Amino acid sequence: MKLSSRFIHDHGHLFTVLKAPGVDAPPAQRDPAVIDTVSQMLLDIEKNGLDAVRRYASELDSSYSDSFELDHAAIASSGDRLSPQLREAIEVGSERTKAFAGLQREHLHDFETELFPGVTVGHRYVPVARVGAYLPAGRFPLTASAFMTVGVAKVAGVSLVVACTPPGPDGRANDAVTYAASLSGVDRLFVLGGVQALAAMAFGLLGEAPVDMLVGAGNAYVAEAKRQLFGATSIDLLAGPSEVAVIADDTADAETVAADLLGQAEHGPNSPAALVTTSEALGRDVIAAADRQLQTLATRGIAGPAWRDFGSVIVVQTREAAAAVMDEFAPEHLEIQTADDAWYHDTLTNYGSLFIGEWSTVAYSDKGMAGTNHVLPTAGGAKHSAGLSVSRFLKPLTYQHVTRSATPTLATAVKTISRSEGMAAHEATATLRLAAYEH
Repeated sequence: MKLSSRFIHDHGHLFTVLKAPGVDAPPAQRDPAVIDTVSQMLLDIEKNGLDAVRRYASELDSSYSDSFELDHAAIASSGDRLSPQLREAIEVGSERTKAFAGLQREHLHDFETELFPGVTVGHRYVPVARVGAYLPAGRFPLTASAFMTVGVAKVAGVSLVVACTPPGPDGRANDAVTYAASLSGVDRLFVLGGVQALAAMAFGLLGEAPVDMLVGAGNAYVAEAKRQLFGATSIDLLAGPSEVAVIADDTADAETVAADLLGQAEHGPNSPAALVTTSEALGRDVIAAADRQLQTLATRGIAGPAWRDFGSVIVVQTREAAAAVMDEFAPEHLEIQTADDAWYHDTLTNYGSLFIGEWSTVAYSDKGMAGTNHVLPTAGGAKHSAGLSVSRFLKPLTYQHVTRSATPTLATAVKTISRSEGMAAHEATATLRLAAYEH
């Protein structure tokens, strides 16, 4: 998250920076070395198929398999190897995510209407046929990712969802990730990671036709592979490092705000975390609380550099200024902890997902407990795009039916426009019908 030079020039008088990021570079900056490596890998896999996939799996993950696929028995038994508490939590998250997606689906309606006499138009929602989901399991296995990708796709009506998840140090799939995928309704699951996994699904190398859509988060190589594969297949979005931002006033608790900022900074050493506050005292207290909490945080080796290099605290004079700064940030996750939560909810427009009130924390959505999707736009993408939802897996297909009686009105206008454009074949389709109508 970064304020543009134009925004600073026009609105710099509205805010004071208490803490600026330690590095002056966008956290999601694309690395030319990553781009080049991914390009070479994709070309190799497209040319050499599964042999190249096996080679990369062996070189990068010390994993080799004829098919990489987990059989149904291994998938079904994955929950048996979990503690009862973890198994129950995964089951709750899966059900809540599917329930929210189901409610979204219910509010997407087919329609048909007579636009004017003789012309009937409409659209119907049709799911994509095949989806490939990437389920991360690197530094941290993101258990809930299957809820957001596989589960939501199934609620949308996608007939085939294949998923890939990287092997752990023991060469096996993570049991919690596997169980989450099983509950979400995955059709086929492969123990395969990285660029080679995305390419295998996109090129149809896993015993299925090429997927129509790739979804799911991953590291910089996975994100770059999705970018380069876009066009050959659809994608959900291009997500960079996880982001969190908080708007808080003097009614907020500094310890809670600091904990929520570090909660997302924990995702990676380049994960941005920002506080915009109308209270300078709170801003200073949050900085102190974050430094204090980092001293005992088990993941301070990750969250500490993220807070140091990509953390910011900005003080504004009014709630209007807070909203303006935050809409410029357009963060992935946005928490509101103020006495004016409803006003901010009504006013803010640029964010991936909103968490309203001191009792709402991003982690509730991250782990699937709130039901909403955690695959969200980053790096300012919320200015133009929404996060993954059931609607992303559906195509609103339009149609029209024109009767004979409506022909003069349509054909005469089309004939006139086509002639002015010099498009004789278009004109002929209209004049042919006019002639048929007249005779």
